Amino acid sequence: MSVSPSAPPSAAAAAQAPTQADLFDFVRRTAADAELIASLPLDPEGRTWVRLEGPGGSEAWLIGWPPGTGTGWHDHAESVGAFVTASGELKENSLAARLPADGWKTLELTDGVDRERQLPAGKGRAFGRHHVHEVLNESTDEHAVSVHAYYPPLPQIRRYSRVGQVLRLEQVERPEDWQ
Repeated sequence: MSVSPSAPPSAAAAAQAPTQADLFDFVRRTAADAELIASLPLDPEGRTWVRLEGPGGSEAWLIGWPPGTGTGWHDHAESVGAFVTASGELKENSLAARLPADGWKTLELTDGVDRERQLPAGKGRAFGRHHVHEVLNESTDEHAVSVHAYYPPLPQIRRYSRVGQVLRLEQVERPEDWQ
């Protein structure tokens, strides 16, 4: 694909932006790098992470999950993403519903929107904008390690609480909160 000289800069950047498939390919290949995965320091009590260089200006992370840890419900705002379990096993709970991007604090979810995926080593998924999920290591004795990538780099993460069918926006984090 060529970009004409008169195309606006944003069109040229969009033509080279990594897709969900590009991100998924990257996290899958990176998760297969046994030396990299083994290099991540693991903490028995809290998640550990190392930032990686992702494709096409994306943001990527190698994350260690001690037994019994998780993210809580959250989304990645306008970013698309992908992740793959490199070792151990993770579980993803997600919502199969498009939520409004802004302007709400509490939503009552309808029946049938919950999805659950078990993601053993080598398995993962890609997802679109505003994908609400939580990721968990439910093991009682084994760490898990995963690789994640997002594009554009995360502008924010919205964190939610959930009780039954009620989802409540609790906090909005910006990059300076986790880097």
